[in-house]
Amino acid sequence: MKKENLKVLVVLTSHDQLGDTGAKTGFWVEEFAAPYYVMADAGVDITIASPKGGQPPIDPKSALPDFQTAATKRFDADLELQNKLANSIVLTEVNEQDYDAIFYPGGHGPLWDLANDKTSIALIESFWKHNKPVAAVCHAPGVFRFVKNIDGSPLVQGKKVTGFSNSEEEAVQLTDVVPFLVEDELVKLGGHYSKGQDWSSHVVKDGKLITGQNPGSSEETAKELLALLEQ
Repeated sequence: MKKENLKVLVVLTSHDQLGDTGAKTGFWVEEFAAPYYVMADAGVDITIASPKGGQPPIDPKSALPDFQTAATKRFDADLELQNKLANSIVLTEVNEQDYDAIFYPGGHGPLWDLANDKTSIALIESFWKHNKPVAAVCHAPGVFRFVKNIDGSPLVQGKKVTGFSNSEEEAVQLTDVVPFLVEDELVKLGGHYSKGQDWSSHVVKDGKLITGQNPGSSEETAKELLALLEQ
């Protein structure tokens, strides 16, 4: 498939409340920016969508100096992409037939909205049914919680997967705040979960399903997706 014809849908959270802590959450900038530029620089046409449309909330922690990378700095200077992000389309207006793959960046937000969002669940199921790649990084593999295969079994059942680990959640002290732990949920659903060292890049591919463990895995996750699309 020619790269210039490739279209990828990136789905971001619309949820900005970190449980009942009073703190804000959203999506993690690096997990959006790094994959976005990997794909855009390769000529992929990217559409951004979210449950509520408009500006998806950015996790304020992800904008702190400690978490800046080449991709986040590029994003901070990229007014065109910031404008595109601010005008994300409403998820219900998306048609799977218009895209070649779907990608979910993480941040804690998706655990509250996208994991339970019927539109998102149906979209993933449609991409999967039509043999299109599905990718998610960090907390975003949590969006597969209620996604089913055609036979009604959990999407991740029997598949090699990764996602934000229990030890990483413990390190950021949100184990008791999140609605569920990504690692535990993937295991419970029958996924063959694996993890690398905390905060190191760890990406797992099982057929058309690609998952990355943490923010540091986001660029590699996008590269794996691109490689799959270019086959």
